[in-house]
Parts: sequence; C-alpha cells; structure tokens
Amino acid sequence: AVGDLGAHAPLALWVRGRPAALTESPSVALVGARAATGYGEHVAIEASAGLVDRGFAVVSGGAYGIDGTAHRSALAAGGTTVAFLAGGVDRFYPAGHETLLGRVVETGAVVSELACGAAPTRWRFLQRNRLIAAAAGATVVLEAGMRSGSLNTAGHAAALGRPLGAVPGPVTSPASAGCHRLLREFDAVCVTDAAQMAELVIGAGVGLADGHGAAVDGPAPGAQVALEGLTSAERRVLDALAVRRVRTIAELVRSTGLAPGAVMGALGAMDATGLAARSGEGWVRRPPD
Repeated sequence: AVGDLGAHAPLALWVRGRPAALTESPSVALVGARAATGYGEHVAIEASAGLVDRGFAVVSGGAYGIDGTAHRSALAAGGTTVAFLAGGVDRFYPAGHETLLGRVVETGAVVSELACGAAPTRWRFLQRNRLIAAAAGATVVLEAGMRSGSLNTAGHAAALGRPLGAVPGPVTSPASAGCHRLLREFDAVCVTDAAQMAELVIGAGVGLADGHGAAVDGPAPGAQVALEGLTSAERRVLDALAVRRVRTIAELVRSTGLAPGAVMGALGAMDATGLAARSGEGWVRRPPD
C-alpha cells in the first residue's frame, strides 16, 4: 500500500513482529492528539475494540494519548495492531511505551523506514505520518486540536485519495477544533462509531455485524444476486468505492492495482447491475435502496 506514495515511498521498511500484520487484514488508522481528554480516550477505546471485532487491524503511531489508547484497546480485544515509529525499531519511543510496543510486537508489528539506531526527530514524526496514512485503508482522526500533528496524517490520507473520517467533539472543546476543521474544510466524513469507521473502507458496509449477528447497512436484497456474480476484478473495484466520496479512475487504479481498462470494464458492469454509479468526474458505490 505504501507504493501509492510514488516517488515518496520508502526504500525499505524495518519490521519487528509479524510482517503479515501489515497485509493480512483490512486496516484503519486511528490517530489523534497526544494531550487527549477523557472523551477522546473513551472514543479511541470504543473505536479500536469495535474495529477489531469487525476483523480490522488498527494502525497508529505509538505515541502518547490517542495513539497509545488505540493500540492498548486493540490488544485488549485480542486484535492486531501496527505501530509506525519515527526512529529505529530497535529503540522504542516514547520510552514510556516500551512495554506497550513490546506487546504490539508479540501479535502485530512495529515498523519504521529508518535504520536501526536512528533517533526520532520532529521532522521524522511528520515524515512517518505519510506511512500511517498510506498503510491503512482509511484514516480517522478521533480528537485533535488546531495544531495537532494528526492533521498532517489526515492531509496525507486526503492527498492519497484514502477515505478520511473525523469524530466530532464538543464545540466548546479546543481539543476537537482540528476535527471540526477537517469536517468543515477538508471534506472528512463525520463518523461516531466503529461501524461507520469500517464503512469508510468497505463502502456501504457489506458484511458488518452489529454485535447481534445482523447485517448493518448491507446491500438491498435486490443487489445480492449482483454481488454474488462479481468477478475478482469487479469485487476489488467495488471494495475501493465509497458511498459518499467520489473516486476517480486514477484513484481506483492505485487502490486496486488493476489496469485502467480493467477498472473501467468493472465499473461499466457494476453500473449496469446497479452497484456503482458515475458521479461528476468519478464513481461512487450505490447505497442500499
């Protein structure tokens, strides 16, 4: 997935833990402020555990605040979590998270593009953020002030054409001002729970469960036959489409790894069966009737 960064892709990645953790499951990046409030931490705990329950891996930056809470919750729920560091993987940072990152290594992965021995610096944290955005299927900012570094991660996600979500907070809270800015100025999708965050990745939410075994926001009954008849290429393109955010052909080519002709052919077939529709200069996944 980091290949989507093009000329800015890393030359190599150093991994401690299971390299398969990067690719074996769909993933969502949960990011936010280091100086998290109780509200932000509560949202992070619920979101991370809920995503794990739905089969997602949780990606974050291993920092204090929202990042650390998301990692802890994923581990407590028995899920996979991946932490991207701004220094070498041989020296966990921050030092206060050495035990936490050690637990991440046991079941997930700790990753860096910097060689062992490299020390974290301010610009390396900003550099690291592009990897978090690229490695995940979607990025969600849970709580962020106007100058939070997590807004930098959100910017990378938007530039890559990755789905971007933001959790609203109290309008009187400076700790949520960055999230509100993303919603107002950067076309982020308002998300309030794990189901909505998962929907960012898989479009209309096919296969999500509400905890009682019932499908949530699944396809309309009339679309089930069309879904079952999808080719491999069509399913890849459908998974890359979103309901609310328009995807261009170029974005779909990058997301699916398919040739432009194959993407356009898949879109044409799904347009005919009512699963996708043209919108402006791109395409969207049609919501259930």
